[in-house]
Amino acid sequence: MSFIIGVDEVGRGPLAGPVITCAVLWPDDQCISQLDDSKKLSAKRREALVPLIRKKALKISYGRAEVEEIDALNILQATMLAMERAVHGLGDLDEKIQIDGNRIPDSLRGRAEAVIGGDGLVSAISAASILAKVARDEEMVALSEIYPGYGLEAHLGYPTKLHIEALEILGVTPIHRRSFGPVRRMLEGA
Repeated sequence: MSFIIGVDEVGRGPLAGPVITCAVLWPDDQCISQLDDSKKLSAKRREALVPLIRKKALKISYGRAEVEEIDALNILQATMLAMERAVHGLGDLDEKIQIDGNRIPDSLRGRAEAVIGGDGLVSAISAASILAKVARDEEMVALSEIYPGYGLEAHLGYPTKLHIEALEILGVTPIHRRSFGPVRRMLEGA
């Protein structure tokens, strides 16, 4: 049996919270028929798939880049760093790596392949996508209790009208990405 490592990220677009990645060591011939891009599945469906994914995956590792890293590096470089962290967290493995998207982190060049739309095409990437999305959503719901009034439990940090209005009324918190336009403009008083 052969194995591949699937990698995906969640949280590049939000104004708040970390970017979270997941790397999954996956049997190449295994598929759970309901797997798909996490964005195409309901929260209930994603949560139902988590135990099935955990049962099929040989190893799972999460990576993350915090708000401070996102602001210091930019979101693309912070995402690449989080992907490297997730893959390295699996240990010293030689399996082929397939990453959703069109970019490969520098440290993974030569052994990784970028797969555009991979989270809907490759089971290992779909599994990583779902695990990363569920983990980040749970974290944002927990952060909504620390930072009430922003609606984080509903929009999960994305730049919705409700989130922008809450920022205008309540101000910027430590979990907001200061390098992102709407937050930066509020800090500059524009």
